[in-house]
Amino acid sequence: MTQASTIADRAPDGTKPRSPLRGHPWLTLFSVAIGVMMVALDATIVAVANPAIQEHLHASLADVQWITNGYLLALAVTLITAGKLGDLFGHRQTFLIGIAGFALTSGLIGLSHGVTAVIALRVFQGLFGALLQPAALGLLRATFPAEKLNTAIGIWGAVIGASTAAGPIIGGLLVEHANWQSVFYINVPVGAIALVFGLLVLKDQRAANAPRSFDIPGIVLLSSAMFCLIWGLIKAPAWGWGDAGTLMFLIGAVVLFAAFGFWETRSAEPLIPLGLFRSVPLTAGTVLMVLMAFAFMGGLFFVTFYLQNVHGFSPVSSGVHLLPLTGMMIVGSPVAGMLITRWGPRIPLVGGMLFTTVAMIGMSQLTPDTGSGVTCLWFALLGLGLAPVMVGATEVIVGNAPLELAGVAGGLQQSAMQVGGSLGTAVLGAIMAARVDHLLPHNWAAAHLPAMSAAQQAQASGAVSVGVAPVPPNATPAAARLITGVAHHTFVSGMTLSFGVAAAVAAVAAVVAVFTKRGANADAAPGGAHI
Repeated sequence: MTQASTIADRAPDGTKPRSPLRGHPWLTLFSVAIGVMMVALDATIVAVANPAIQEHLHASLADVQWITNGYLLALAVTLITAGKLGDLFGHRQTFLIGIAGFALTSGLIGLSHGVTAVIALRVFQGLFGALLQPAALGLLRATFPAEKLNTAIGIWGAVIGASTAAGPIIGGLLVEHANWQSVFYINVPVGAIALVFGLLVLKDQRAANAPRSFDIPGIVLLSSAMFCLIWGLIKAPAWGWGDAGTLMFLIGAVVLFAAFGFWETRSAEPLIPLGLFRSVPLTAGTVLMVLMAFAFMGGLFFVTFYLQNVHGFSPVSSGVHLLPLTGMMIVGSPVAGMLITRWGPRIPLVGGMLFTTVAMIGMSQLTPDTGSGVTCLWFALLGLGLAPVMVGATEVIVGNAPLELAGVAGGLQQSAMQVGGSLGTAVLGAIMAARVDHLLPHNWAAAHLPAMSAAQQAQASGAVSVGVAPVPPNATPAAARLITGVAHHTFVSGMTLSFGVAAAVAAVAAVVAVFTKRGANADAAPGGAHI
């Protein structure tokens, strides 16, 4: 019996279960895809409902921000610990608990009558979402043999892309024709289907040398470090990068990460064995995920403002205009999986990041008058570049980790995306704000508009940083057009610089991708799965 032999999910007499459904690779993929689809859909569908939530619950802007930030913090802080739970107790159990909890909290949010309850339940949603995602990757790693794993991850990535793309469109339709609660209620039937299917299909496969204990000090140190890092990045745009509070949290994160690393070298059974990072491909894959998410999520943050506030599209129309991006990710992810299986990850990953670099450079050339055709072309190229990276980097991280640490590796992959996305949004947001602060007074004066006080200028800069024209209520049509032109050109100038930085980060990621290689997945299907 190999090291990866299963120790769970057997009948009382010790024989393997007779059900032909249990542990079937493609049915397992279908099952985990339903659950992950629910989380991916929720990531974008809620943003569309925020204005309606604010109005209906009489919430402040800070309250609405906490609806997103509470979820993000809970997710980012607990992903690696959740992966460890899967390695310890079984990925099937943690996945099913995550499904049930995510669906239940979604339904309770819809029944809530106060914003405090919504925020609290969104935190619990993040905790249950953290259980789902590493467990899904752990189940795929344990079920699929090496020659099929990349294809499975490619299809898994396509489901995430399709769900993310559908979020703004479905959310817009539900809010427009039903109510804001419906964007949460939709998770209840989806979660019920995923739960029933998972109970029938998923097989708990754990390595014989799976972890047996918790590294409590390691969990506390890592969770605290992740909280300080993500919280510092979330608050930096509002507080300022030189603010004492921002520096306290970011320096605290560095100190706590250092303490975590020191403790892990002393722990008998560490949360993350630091020996994992002796694998150059795994380390390169993790860094690649951070850089990719920095460029992609940081850049995409401005795209929604560009489409809605500069071009005047509705949220639903904006989602439609982003379909070339997500559509190419949907089509490209399974294809990328097959190419990676054939050639290995290095060539597709380097090529994908080079495509991403070119797309970012192209998007840096957008103007307020750029037509939809040109915009969609760059979106499509970006999706084509991201597809092999999402699939390949995931396989590199999970595939180069031992089977008994598949959950931790899945949590590491998801954490790298969360950190990269938060870092990209914060840093590129700071670049945008600085560019607008620098250009707006000059552009305003050049247009011969009335001089603003310091307070008025600060308020105008905040509006222009998200593409909104600060037109006074009593402005004449001619003045409104002039102010709008100044605001949009200033915003686009900031977006140009931000996308330029994103392109540089993507180019660095292409260099990092050279150091990746295929993971040692010979034992990926411990139960001897047949496909």
